[in-house]
This record gives sequence, structure tokens and C-alpha cells, in this order.
Amino acid sequence: MAEVATSPTSDQLLVVIDPVARRSDGESVRIAKDVLSGGATTKVCLPDGPEEFARALARRGSRRPVLVGDDLALMRAVGLLHRQRELTGCALSLVPVGGALSLARSLGVPTGAVAAARAVLDGAERRMNLLVDDSDGVVLGAVRIPPVGAARVREEDAEEAEDTDGALGAGQRPWLRTCQSLVRTLVPVRPPRVASAPESGPARLRVEVDGRTLVDLHQPVEAVSVVPGPGGIARVEVRPVSVGAEASPLLAEGHTVTVSGAHFRYRADGLVSGPVGTRTWVAREDAWGLTLPV
Repeated sequence: MAEVATSPTSDQLLVVIDPVARRSDGESVRIAKDVLSGGATTKVCLPDGPEEFARALARRGSRRPVLVGDDLALMRAVGLLHRQRELTGCALSLVPVGGALSLARSLGVPTGAVAAARAVLDGAERRMNLLVDDSDGVVLGAVRIPPVGAARVREEDAEEAEDTDGALGAGQRPWLRTCQSLVRTLVPVRPPRVASAPESGPARLRVEVDGRTLVDLHQPVEAVSVVPGPGGIARVEVRPVSVGAEASPLLAEGHTVTVSGAHFRYRADGLVSGPVGTRTWVAREDAWGLTLPV
């Protein structure tokens, strides 16, 4: 994370309220709107889905965008601006509302509605580092291989399926089917989930940092992590499988990290992606701006 930059330059705010935030905590949304409108000229946008969310950002003009939502809303906005090649020149602000807020906390955003809204008004922009992968995806926090909690993901998917089947079977109420269909259209499509067997033993991966091999396929590993660091570098940690005494982690830094091997899944900013046979991440310094408390 870079040093604090200048204070936000625009007192005109575009407040984009994610539909998940409106459903999950309407009171916090109301408080955030009141605090923001009391300190700046605001235009409030209530998108009903990802397409309207994207249009609102694209039509922001000179207004400073403020997201009211969870980690997914922030990741969606950063990804959209990156693909439009407008991320560098657009400072984002976030009022975290919802259940998934671990990324927001790790970036230094206050998680209370009042404190976060005050930080939007009185804070300063910080330039942040990130990773860009070879499919033009962005990572704000960390990449972890194999994805921690893959088994839990399978359990959650099974529970959701049971809940949906049970609700549809409870009298086949048309209004309930309509609401469930609407919710499914509003919630962003999740990446592919682990589909069948649990993760089977250690992974065999080749990890290359700036073209130098840190670990090869013959050495099984328990975990690999890649995080963006200062100076446009990525910090890599590989934990080999220990035999007897605990093996020391292998550490490296570089601009480009490539992981390859048998098809693997990875967790980036809390979302599981894959399987892929190879993936490359490139570190970008000061790639985006986020308003944080001074």
C-alpha cells in the first residue's frame, strides 16, 4: 500500500448502492446516504444488477464514485474500471455493507456505516497495488493455492440447493418462485465451484518468479500464496510438504509469477476460480486509488 496522496478533489458524489447491500442491511444503507448527503452533493444510483451497475459507473462524469456494498461490489467496480482502462484515473470510495467484508477490512476501510461515510468525505486517496492475471482479471488482496475452504464451498452449494428445492416444494407458491428468480438474476454469477471429490493430497506445481523456477513438479507443496507488494513486485510464499521436521517456506519476490501443473483451483480475494493448467499474475504498482481515513 502506498502513502497517503491528496484529498479527494470532487465534492460531487455518485453513490452506487449495490442491491445485495439494500437487501441485507437497509438501515446501514440509509445511515450512509444521510451522512454522505449531509456533507456533499450526491446523486444516488440503485442498480438492479451487474449491467446497470456497470452503466452507472460508466456515466459517472466528474462525480466521485462511492460504492455502498460488500467486497464483491468493490471487486466488480475495480474489475470494470480495469477492463475499461479507466482504473488509474478513478479514485474509488467504499462504505462496506453486507456479509463479506474481510477484503475491505484488510485494505483499511472502516466497517461501520458512519465511520466509513465520514472517511469518504474527509479521507484521502491512497494508491494501491494489485495483481493482473493473463485473463485480464484483477486481484486486490491475495492468491492462495489450493483454495482454503474448498470443502466448505461444496457444503454451502449443497445447502443452497436443498433450501431452493424445499422452498419450491412448499406449496409451489408463485410469488416465492418469482422472488427467488429475481434474486438469482441480481446476484453476480459465481466462478466455477469444486464439483466432485475433495482436494486430494499435496499439489504438484511449477512456480516461476520472473522466469526463475522456485519449485518444480517433483516437489509436492502444501500451499502457495501470491500477494501484491510495494514497488510493483509480487511476494510469493511456497510451503513444501514436510517430511519429519517442518520444511521452511520458500520465499521470492518478482514482477511476474506463473503457476502451472495439473489442473488446479485458486482462491483470489475470497472467490474460487479454475480449474486451470497455468496462470500468470503480474504485479502493478499504484494501479488504483481508494479513499481511506487520514
